[in-house]
Amino acid sequence: MSDAARQYRQQRMLSADAALGKKGEDLAHRYLQSAGFTVLSRNYRPGGGESEVDIVAKDGPLTVFIEVKSRASADFGSPDRAIGQDKQSRIVRAARRYAARAGIEPDPVRHDLNCF
Repeated sequence: MSDAARQYRQQRMLSADAALGKKGEDLAHRYLQSAGFTVLSRNYRPGGGESEVDIVAKDGPLTVFIEVKSRASADFGSPDRAIGQDKQSRIVRAARRYAARAGIEPDPVRHDLNCF
């Protein structure tokens, strides 16, 4: 499904904030692909109440775990300020579980934050 069709459907089904978040993830996905990344997974959720990893991608030999934050305005601060220590810890735990399931060594990984 094209991004435009998916975003239209999401706007009708999701809250405005959730639809904006999905649109940001679509933008990040397209950007990463154009930058030569190979996207392995989107919205990976290991279960057990862990946070999800928005995008898992390969950048050459590195596996990159990417959190995407989108904001319609700067009224509540920049998107990167929405990730506190607690959220970071939950994302890292989810990334470790993904790496363990996929048989990825823990050393060649990177955690990124993309803001749109």
